[in-house]
Amino acid sequence: MDVNNAFLHGDLDEEVFMKMPLGFSTKDPNKVCWLKKSLYGLRQASRQWFAKLSCKLSEYGFVKSYVDYSLFIYRKCEVFMALLVYVDDIVLAFNNAHASTMFKEYLNASFSIKDLGSSKYFLGIEVARGPERMFLC
Repeated sequence: MDVNNAFLHGDLDEEVFMKMPLGFSTKDPNKVCWLKKSLYGLRQASRQWFAKLSCKLSEYGFVKSYVDYSLFIYRKCEVFMALLVYVDDIVLAFNNAHASTMFKEYLNASFSIKDLGSSKYFLGIEVARGPERMFLC
């Protein structure tokens, strides 16, 4: 899955100001913009986006792995889901298609995501499927 405009979802915890963008005219050259949300290129943007995503995943019932902070695990009765995050790209492994569909709807309502289907590549690793196995190349 891919999150549309991921960094723009981050809420800022601190006051951040920026110079007026080029092309914006004002009579006072000392005026600045007070940012309420993250922007691409802002140092805090990736941290704030990840914090918001982590919060939403936690609300749903996912638990962050202590070994890898980009890995989240969901276990409830017979349902198992593992979610791996890399910036705005998400890989979801699951054993229950209905539960994964419900989760994707929740995630889409929170952030607007693109479901890219079965993964073929992730971080330069090719994912090939056989009848009984998966191969990573």
